[in-house]
Amino acid sequence: MQSFNPPVRTLMGSGPSDVHPRILSAMAKPTIGHLDPIFIAMMDEIKEGLKTIFKTDNKLTMPISAPGSAGMEACFTNLVEPNDKVIICINGVFGMRMKENVTRLGGKAIIVKDNWGEAISTDKLEHALKNNPNANIVAFVHAETSTGAQSDVKTLCKLAHQYDCITIVDAVTSLGGTELYVDEWEIDAIYSGTQKCLSAMPGISLISFGKRAIQKLNTRKTSVNSWFLDLNLIMNYWNGDSKRTYHHTAPVNMLYGLHESLVMILEEGIENSWVRHKKNHELLKNGLEAMNINFLVNKKDRLPQLNSVLIPKGFDDEKIRSILLNDYNLEISAGLGAYTGKIWRIGLMGYSSRKENIVLCLSALKEILRK
Repeated sequence: MQSFNPPVRTLMGSGPSDVHPRILSAMAKPTIGHLDPIFIAMMDEIKEGLKTIFKTDNKLTMPISAPGSAGMEACFTNLVEPNDKVIICINGVFGMRMKENVTRLGGKAIIVKDNWGEAISTDKLEHALKNNPNANIVAFVHAETSTGAQSDVKTLCKLAHQYDCITIVDAVTSLGGTELYVDEWEIDAIYSGTQKCLSAMPGISLISFGKRAIQKLNTRKTSVNSWFLDLNLIMNYWNGDSKRTYHHTAPVNMLYGLHESLVMILEEGIENSWVRHKKNHELLKNGLEAMNINFLVNKKDRLPQLNSVLIPKGFDDEKIRSILLNDYNLEISAGLGAYTGKIWRIGLMGYSSRKENIVLCLSALKEILRK
C-alpha cells in the first residue's frame, strides 16, 4: 500500500465541485481539540457566517458532522413523528429521498408529483393541502440536482403556512449559487451541504431551524429516533450561550475548511456570488446553444449552477464522458432515472464556476463531437 496521489481534475458535474486552494490549505493546519477554547470561538464564527449566507437570524443554524444527506435526515428525524402526515413534492431524485425518510420514520407520505425537469406546481400542492387538512409538514427541493430545475420556495412556503403546515426545504445545490432568503421566505427548516456552491470539501451538512420548526421539535410526543442526529443533544455542543457539552468528536480540520469557505464567500458577498453563477451560466448556455445543444429545463425555472442539457442524437453518453475524463481531466455528470443516457448535467458551482472552466468544457465538447 502506497500514498494516494489523485489526478488533478476539473469538476464540472453535479458535485462535488472544485475545492478552492485556500480551503485545502486551511484544512492542512494543525489539528487542535474540539473543545479547545480557540476552536469553540471559531465554531461561533461559523454559525454567524452560516446565518449570513442563509439570510437568517435563526439561532439554531449550524453544521452537522456528516454530508448533505445527513442534513436531510436531521431535519426529518427531528420533525417527523409516527403517523405524521407529510406532503412531499417530487420532481426528481431528491424528492424521492424525502419520501423514503418519512416512511422509515413511520410517517404517512402524501405525494405531489411533477414531471422531472419542471418546477413544483403550486396548484398541485394546494390541491393536496385541501384534500389532507390534517397534514402538518410540507417538504420539497429548492434546486433539484437531478434535473437542474428550480422551484418557487417563497410561494410554496406561503401556501403551506396558510394550511398550518411547517416546511422542510432541500437547498443542497442552491445555497451560495442562487437567491435564497430563509427569513424573508419564511422557511421553517432547511438543509444544505458544503461540496457544491461553497467551494468546500464534501462531508459536512448545514441546517437552520426557525421558530415553527423549533416549536415542533420541542412539543414532540416521542423521542427522536436517532441519537447522533438528535438536535436536542447536538445543540448542547454548538450552543455558545453556556458551557458546551461533549456530544461527538467534531471533524476539526474539515471545519477549518468550512470556516475558510465562509470567509471567502463573505469577502465576495453572497449577492455577488449569485451574480457570478448567473453570468457564467449565460456564457455556458451561449456556447452550448451554438453547438445545437439544448437545455432540459425551460429558461424561467433553470438553475444557473446546474445545467441539464440534452445529449445530441447519435452520440454515446458514456463514451463522451469517458473521453472528457481521461483525455481532458474534466468531469461532467450523467443523467439519472428516466434521463439516464439522455442528458448531461454540467455544474458551475463555487470555485468550478469560472470562465476558464467554461472555455475548457466548450472546447473539449466541440472537439469530441466534431471527431
